[in-house]
Amino acid sequence: MSHSPLIIWAVSDGRAGIQTQAVGLAEALARQYRAAGRTVEVQIKTVAWKGVISRLPALMNLFPRRSLTPQSDIQAPWPDIWIAAGRATLALSIRMKRWSAGKTYVVQIQDPRLPHHLFDLVVPPKHDRLSGDNVLSICGSPHRVTPERLASELVRFKAIIDPLPGPRVAVLIGGKSKAFDLSPERAAAMAHDILEPLEQVGGSLMMTFSRRTPDKARAILTARLRHLPGIIWDGEGDNPYFAFLGAADFVLVTEDSTNMATEAASTGKPVFILKMDGQSLKFRLFHEELGQIGATRPYQGLLQSFSYEPLQETERVAAEIVLRRE
Repeated sequence: MSHSPLIIWAVSDGRAGIQTQAVGLAEALARQYRAAGRTVEVQIKTVAWKGVISRLPALMNLFPRRSLTPQSDIQAPWPDIWIAAGRATLALSIRMKRWSAGKTYVVQIQDPRLPHHLFDLVVPPKHDRLSGDNVLSICGSPHRVTPERLASELVRFKAIIDPLPGPRVAVLIGGKSKAFDLSPERAAAMAHDILEPLEQVGGSLMMTFSRRTPDKARAILTARLRHLPGIIWDGEGDNPYFAFLGAADFVLVTEDSTNMATEAASTGKPVFILKMDGQSLKFRLFHEELGQIGATRPYQGLLQSFSYEPLQETERVAAEIVLRRE
């Protein structure tokens, strides 16, 4: 076995929801190789473009490295495995095989909307309904949640979480997107539906917001729920998101986020989906998938226990990459 380290790049434009997919898969792949005795180095790359060049279709951006900011640091020596997510990476991903003389294994997360043969492996969500020999569809999206990470974060936030009475309810709030929104009216109804069962059972609240959460919705939810025992993270200081997942007896997550729902479903804990304003066929199919495997249920104001096999799609993709590279 080679003693040189295996180099994995996790490439994105740095947006949290996109970056976590590339980094999560890179970390899972590193665990697979390390378990086999290989030394692995994961490097996180954040790409940014000068001017309006990023608006060009990937196939028309003929010399993409010339238009990157210096901080992007996309240059040789090339990695053994390139894992990229998001539209901003496509012009680079489709040329990596040529730049590396075929030595780099290229993985593109999500639907690239380009011919699949330009990549070694495409990893879209099942609800995108793609198919092909080098397409590996998954339920949801890759992520960084593991039992070890949750346990570690629980220890880190032990002082603020241990005093919370049970049952502990993690509430993960998303926000405005192309398909969904969170109006003040919806936020008020959501607060009522969360408040009632918690007051009845005497549990505690652990709530966190997305950067996409509208200010008015955030203010309404905070004002109406802050008297409950628990924590409403205001975005200041260390993020307790993973600790919330680790400590929760129940998880409530808004329907607009594939990442948050997939992460919640990886815990094996009861996950309930909160209704937003708007609708989307892709998201409806996604939530039907989660419901069919028993991981989630629509939230109807009741906290009921149920069990299922934790979703482990990130590890499944990593194992498949190891097999395909052999």
